[in-house]
Amino acid sequence: MITIRLNQLHFFAYHGLYPEEKKIGAEFEINLFVSFQPGDTITGLDETINYVKLYLLLKEEMQKPRELLETFVMEVAEIIHKSFPSVQKVEISVAKLQAPIAGFAGNVAVQFSKEF
Repeated sequence: MITIRLNQLHFFAYHGLYPEEKKIGAEFEINLFVSFQPGDTITGLDETINYVKLYLLLKEEMQKPRELLETFVMEVAEIIHKSFPSVQKVEISVAKLQAPIAGFAGNVAVQFSKEF
């Protein structure tokens, strides 16, 4: 298997359950691992998973607010598989870098993994 990794991608978006989160937005960090079984050799972009297209897919989906990060990661995994049928495994994590919790230092994150 080959795994394409997109690490520490930063986006500003409006995901969240609370009205304040939907109004002011937050910074998010995404890590994505996409695995597929290659042929005998890879000599062209059409024989692999284009990481630019993966990035653009993530960028587009981040602009569609969801109340829960769990919803986001599960939906994105399915969209990736539909967009790239050769993908056999998706691992994705998304962290909200400023959690809306009084006195909280750190971040909150959700991680999801699915094999196809």
